[in-house]
Amino acid sequence: MAKLKKFFRYENVGMLFVLPAFLYMLIFVGYPIIRNIILSFQDVNAGNLVRGTKNFILFDNYIELFKDSVFTTSLWNTLRYTVLCLVFQFVIGFVLALFFSQRFSFAKPVRGILLVPWMIPVTVTALMFKLLFATDIGVINYILRSLHLIDKNIEWLTTPGTAMFALICANVWIGIPFNMILLSTGLTTIPKELYESASIDGAGKVQTFFKITLPLLKPTIESVLILGFIYTFKVYDLVYVMTSGGPVNSTHMLSTYSYKLSFEMFKYSKGSAVANVLLVILLIVGVFYIKVTTDGEDA
Repeated sequence: MAKLKKFFRYENVGMLFVLPAFLYMLIFVGYPIIRNIILSFQDVNAGNLVRGTKNFILFDNYIELFKDSVFTTSLWNTLRYTVLCLVFQFVIGFVLALFFSQRFSFAKPVRGILLVPWMIPVTVTALMFKLLFATDIGVINYILRSLHLIDKNIEWLTTPGTAMFALICANVWIGIPFNMILLSTGLTTIPKELYESASIDGAGKVQTFFKITLPLLKPTIESVLILGFIYTFKVYDLVYVMTSGGPVNSTHMLSTYSYKLSFEMFKYSKGSAVANVLLVILLIVGVFYIKVTTDGEDA
């Protein structure tokens, strides 16, 4: 006991503060991940779950998975959805961040109001956009008909191409405030003296943007894009509420397909394998994010 007290007396006392969080992560995060990895190497379905027979089949689930056309479609949908969402929400968020960095009346209140989409629960946003893009009672179709741009209602959520478009619109609406606030914070860290010196030297706004703003915002931009990729790539609730992966699997993401395999088709091991593919991709991106941030601190 005396040795234990001596161990935690000085610099090691921080371990006592970390210990509760470590135990929480170990029990509620670590154990489910390990259990899911083990499950993906077994053959567990609704038939043998009750009997308790869990035969190890090693990589058979993964081999079968990559032969599954729905899985490859889900992987492609997730990548396409993530990239398109990132491009639009980053560009719009960057423009808004530059706009609200200017000093004018009501800049701060309006910027605060624009944060509301990010604060609303995703399921509520999904229901809102589901009503907006509804075929018969949707606001989008009503506006388009009122402007005489369409003759009959567009079936936004029941047509493969337009269903993905609706999902991207919803996620971009959610992600714009996230990009805007982080980029606005990055802009405030740039010394005003640099812009004043550039102005004295005769540099225009375009030159200062590409020579001062973008280079100094590089660490912030990298963080915004990587975090945005992680948040968008693991999307589930938005897609499930709006389309449930349909029509004809055209909007299935890795997360929704994993749910469908596990809790609708009762192929628990195969659903775990899909979840692990998602985990590996996000783990790689997360390691890259840590490397980027640590390199920035060392510089």
